[in-house]
Amino acid sequence: MTAGPDWRALNRANWDERVAVHLKAPGYDLAPLRAGHGKLNPIEEAELGEVAGLEVLHLQCHFGADTLSLAQRGARVTGLDFSEPAIAAARALAGELRLADQARFVCADLYDAPAAIGRPGAFDLVYVTWGATCWLPDIRRWAAIVAQFLKPGGRLYYADHHPTAFVFDDGTKLPDGRPGYFVPYFHREAVVLTESTDYADPQAHLANATSVSWMHSLSDIVSGLIDAGLSLDRLHEHAHVPWRMFQLLVEREDGDWYWPDKPWLPLALSLQATKR
Repeated sequence: MTAGPDWRALNRANWDERVAVHLKAPGYDLAPLRAGHGKLNPIEEAELGEVAGLEVLHLQCHFGADTLSLAQRGARVTGLDFSEPAIAAARALAGELRLADQARFVCADLYDAPAAIGRPGAFDLVYVTWGATCWLPDIRRWAAIVAQFLKPGGRLYYADHHPTAFVFDDGTKLPDGRPGYFVPYFHREAVVLTESTDYADPQAHLANATSVSWMHSLSDIVSGLIDAGLSLDRLHEHAHVPWRMFQLLVEREDGDWYWPDKPWLPLALSLQATKR
């Protein structure tokens, strides 16, 4: 696959700008976190289990809301993200919540994580969720990095949009309002998209609007993890997702977004894998 020389710089500028937007966006409600009981999304809440006493590595942690939620539950957490504004916000929030002793934040690119964090084989849990791996050109290298950080018997928890949903987009909307075809499922080249709106705040206008992403099939993700030395414990597909992926989706009481009529295809996936 072709990564392109500027993909990292484009994505970093895009996500640097999103930090200020997301800190104020309704989709990132920090009130429960500030009240001492941060919430994860419904899928993780149902599946993750207890984390108290665990050493957790949260890769691509954004500004650390979920990282700090895990710390509030008794985990010792290291969060990593490539955006300096995101990490600055995460550290400030950790200080505000008096969690700086339980949550450490590192600013580095995902592929530089082994050098930036060190501590190979030190973590009980690697946590990766929502809008993470689509920004990475090499999914097998990601899987190898996950495996490198885990203790033997340690586990990965991963939840993200389902790759079949990435095939479709509202930008190619059909006459009946359903999303149309966007990128083929087996497309492996970089997908360059210029979009000034933000998923968490549709009123926001991004100046750094160009981003670069990649399609990774379900088999690419699972095979990458198995080849890296992990055993797949469970794989779930979900007909709902934590953000309004398509305009026709409807929000339900749990805060997730669902198909309005029939569950036409999976919108999200989650899995757990254990290091052999």
